[in-house]
Amino acid sequence: MIELRNISKSFSGRMILSGVSTCFEKGHINLVIGGSGSGKTVLMKCMVGLVEIDDGELLYDKKMFSGLSRAERKPFRQEIGMVFQGGALFDSLTVEQNVMFPLNMFTDLSIQDKRERVNFCLKRVNLEKVNQLSPSELSGGMKKRVAIARAIAPNPSYLFCDEPNSGLDPKTSIVIDNLIKEITEEFNITTIVNTHDMNSVLEIGDKIIFLHQGKKWWEGTVNDILQTDNQELNDFIFASKLAKGVKQKYGKN
Repeated sequence: MIELRNISKSFSGRMILSGVSTCFEKGHINLVIGGSGSGKTVLMKCMVGLVEIDDGELLYDKKMFSGLSRAERKPFRQEIGMVFQGGALFDSLTVEQNVMFPLNMFTDLSIQDKRERVNFCLKRVNLEKVNQLSPSELSGGMKKRVAIARAIAPNPSYLFCDEPNSGLDPKTSIVIDNLIKEITEEFNITTIVNTHDMNSVLEIGDKIIFLHQGKKWWEGTVNDILQTDNQELNDFIFASKLAKGVKQKYGKN
């Protein structure tokens, strides 16, 4: 579980996050949604320690994370897997070397054990016999799956995914969504996903946080979204005709 207590962050006097409090539960997919500039990317960066919060507290399984030094955060970082927008694979490394990267950084495993772990993770994301390929030889969907394999290689307790479906076609997006859901449930990971993908919201979201103007404007489940009267949330998530049709079909009568 990850707990946020009144998290605030500003840059050059401009408030990006203001008093955000919530809990992200283990074994569930927690979605953070919101428009451009709502603060969701900054919130994720704060949670993984890439950006320091100004006020508030951040706890991992009731252990304080905020306020710790870089060295003190190392045990926490070993438990965090990150899937960056676009995948963020190292172009100069092979697929195998990309997936092995966090194992080299955080473990003392033998090279044989590392290769076995790499092969396990690649197989888990339905990619085999691609070890020696370079990222430039992969499709967009394959790159995302390699990024997921790299994220789960050190067997993390927490998985962060920043717009994992960005740039993917709808069919491939469904594959990535299902993969994230399966891995979350199979390994009992606390998963946080930043997304604006309506399909992701409806299909895999266990808990949904809506940020608006840097504040937690709403939180709930998919069923709650289909019933909500929150005007800003409706304006954001039911903007398309398809989404409005979904609400009419499954929402209020």
